[in-house]
Amino acid sequence: MLRLAVLPGDGIGPEVTAAACTVLDAVAERAGLTLTRQEAPVGWAAIRERGVPLPEETISLCLEADAVLLGAVGHPDADAVGGARPEDGLLELRARLGCWANLRPVRVPTALVDRSALRPERVRGTDLLIVRELGGGLYYGTPRSLSSEQAVNTLCYTAGEVERIARLACELAARRRGHVTSVDKANVLEVSRLWRAVVERVAVRAPGVTVEHMLVDRAAMELVLRPDRFDVVLTANLFGDILSDEAAALPGSLGVLGSASLGGVTDLYEPVHGSAPEIAGTGSANPAGAIHSVALLLRHTARRPDLAEDVERAVARVWADGAITPDLAGPGENVVGTEAFTRSVVECLG
Repeated sequence: MLRLAVLPGDGIGPEVTAAACTVLDAVAERAGLTLTRQEAPVGWAAIRERGVPLPEETISLCLEADAVLLGAVGHPDADAVGGARPEDGLLELRARLGCWANLRPVRVPTALVDRSALRPERVRGTDLLIVRELGGGLYYGTPRSLSSEQAVNTLCYTAGEVERIARLACELAARRRGHVTSVDKANVLEVSRLWRAVVERVAVRAPGVTVEHMLVDRAAMELVLRPDRFDVVLTANLFGDILSDEAAALPGSLGVLGSASLGGVTDLYEPVHGSAPEIAGTGSANPAGAIHSVALLLRHTARRPDLAEDVERAVARVWADGAITPDLAGPGENVVGTEAFTRSVVECLG
């Protein structure tokens, strides 16, 4: 039995999460998997309902589940209210679950080559995996403070935190093409010098895997000039956040990418896009990122890579058949909405 906590969240979160659950239910029915699901509020929805972005009832449900499927958090109305922000709930959720590794696969299937922000010859064949350290770094470092005259954030990593994420990156690379690009800013930051030294120690114990080091500014450039040169990209929390969003330009939209946050008590899966409140309720949101997050859930939590591949192939087939959501469409093209895209994916699973 697979126990899921579903946190629809804000904006388009409920719509894409419902689409992802529809696909997951179809997969489970075909494969004979037993699922249980419970929903709980998070983000702006939780602030309106409970006064905080991550209620204790929500975190308790998540800690008892095998996996959490999250939609998105964030709403402009939160700026006017002050106090805790919806995004605070996401950071706290990751911390409470103990997730320290974020995986963001970026592939450009043939059907999306012409949808990319880059020229087709640059993105064709792109298949990379960003492995982002998620439990430490600038987002969680203390002390931190904000006043009208000064703001402070602290960047800190221990050797142990770097070693565990580097070891995971090497293990994943060994199952792929055997190459890790470790991204840092060692020419400026002491933290990055420690990062580089620890990655070197891990690399010598990873037979069959080659490791190179690259400064983050060059990595950002290489992602748009030669994305097919990357296999596994290993980096810290802040750099991984930025580079993975940049990488979303390769397939043409943030809406197509899913992510997995692993390593803690419960695994967390979510699309990489935001809550997009401006299109919430229009039925036009791209559910592919949430559906790809379900594929990651099947691969890493359910331990069914065969079913994960079925989902990924179904999405690619829908694109190949010409079903394009508004975020990927060109001028004058016929587009499909969230529900129609989801139905097509379910049909292609058969």
